Amino acid sequence: MPREKVYLTEEGLTKLKAELDYLYTVRRQEVAERIQKAKELTDTVDNAEYEDAKNEQAFVEGRIRTLERMIKNAAVISAETSSEQVRLGSTVTVQTQEGEQEHYTIVGSAEADPSEGKISNESPVGKVLLGRRVGEEVEVQAPAGMLKLKIVTIG
Repeated sequence: MPREKVYLTEEGLTKLKAELDYLYTVRRQEVAERIQKAKELTDTVDNAEYEDAKNEQAFVEGRIRTLERMIKNAAVISAETSSEQVRLGSTVTVQTQEGEQEHYTIVGSAEADPSEGKISNESPVGKVLLGRRVGEEVEVQAPAGMLKLKIVTIG
């Protein structure tokens, strides 16, 4: 079964690789040391510190596997963006029905961070913007209700 692509910008891929390197070189060692110290304190039966360290180890190892999979299946979004239609990597300026302008960069779900204006291509707004052109108006159902957006610029 083919793996699903993980769309990332070059910056996003670099961040994931850095996190993976940190987990390999720093966190694994820290957790191993915690486990060793907890074992030295007392028997592992009914040892809360030991259990906590083992749970942390499971989390770190799970995150490592997730990052390895994401990096292996990464499809880097080209920095060259078309200003003719919205696609992955595009920065889009839209005008709301209240006349306010908002800026979104369309990224893969692994990189989405709405607080930085990075929205996923799988989000309701991201989905409806993909393939659209300047001047087009779109409607999207959001938790706050129906939004009407007009595409002002694509970069």
